[in-house]
Amino acid sequence: MIPDFLKKFESELKKYERAFIRINAKPRKESPLEDNLDIIDNKFLGKPFFPKDKEYPKDEKGNPMVMVAQLNFEQIPELEFFPMDGILQLFLSPTDWYMKDSAIVYHSKEQLEKEPMNDFSFLTEAAYEEMPVYKIHQLSFEKAIDRGGSEDSQFDFLFDGIDYWEYTERLTEEQEKEFNAYFRAMGHKIGGYAEFTQSDPRGNSKEQMDDIQVLQIDVDEHIMFGDSGLGHIFISKEDLMNKDFSKAYFYWDCC
Repeated sequence: MIPDFLKKFESELKKYERAFIRINAKPRKESPLEDNLDIIDNKFLGKPFFPKDKEYPKDEKGNPMVMVAQLNFEQIPELEFFPMDGILQLFLSPTDWYMKDSAIVYHSKEQLEKEPMNDFSFLTEAAYEEMPVYKIHQLSFEKAIDRGGSEDSQFDFLFDGIDYWEYTERLTEEQEKEFNAYFRAMGHKIGGYAEFTQSDPRGNSKEQMDDIQVLQIDVDEHIMFGDSGLGHIFISKEDLMNKDFSKAYFYWDCC
């Protein structure tokens, strides 16, 4: 429910609402190399689906990358502009991920019918030691509505002519709590508004200002990018609709 003090803005704020997919991430006990989930399942960490005839991603030093996220769109509720099939993966360098040394890979429905790789002996326990995701997470999903976000450059709503942060300064302590809860953009998610510990990189680029958030990986007991940071995948709407992830990009920031 919208807080009473925001009701005068309700009709205009409605235009900013976005459907998104909330990700419920359940940590598992087994190590990444002992992953008991199916190779096509949705997961953070673990063994990826990867066709034998496709080149496995390597970092700038030539080291095999670690898969930190896998989304199987056939197992995820439908979301506008997003694929309804295929698997999307985020790979990070085992040593230089914080330098944004990453790879974003999409396997089409047709590629999922190919013989998968099943020997991951080239990945060792040491490859996972510096990962921002510490445990395998099994993922489940529910559709929800985002109403905005304090740091998302695409949430440019003005409250009586003033921006988000200036408006909060005029609220009581209790109103501010309700306000921040109503526009909460945190959590693991697909789509929706993005949360940042510092600032939205899209706000500084004309080419990227309208890009869509594909994935947000937030902090939990077993995940942390840097010092309480988050990780994201962004892409243009056109490329997303065309299932072309060749220009999708990874971004993370922290306190």
